[in-house]
Amino acid sequence: MLGNVFKTRGNNKFSYTPRYYKSDKEGSPFEIEHKFDPYRKTVNGPRGLKNKAQAAFEELKQPADRRVNKTILYVVLILVFLFLWLIDFDLSIFSTPR
Repeated sequence: MLGNVFKTRGNNKFSYTPRYYKSDKEGSPFEIEHKFDPYRKTVNGPRGLKNKAQAAFEELKQPADRRVNKTILYVVLILVFLFLWLIDFDLSIFSTPR
């Protein structure tokens, strides 16, 4: 009786399968995969820290899409001008006094 006081109880294990899980898909229904993982070289590529770092630098060297860069620039400019308009920014502070 005294020996059972200091023993901890083990965890219960259950075999759970989801109710509406279709097993025609590959993999586990509980595995979470990122949306862009199939397109990344560092995720599906070589193993090891050095090889992953090299693959990441190679991916950074690829030219970026110019349309995306222009769109981001336009959105940032609109937000800056909207912010300046909301705080009632006055351009007369830049004029030289006479």
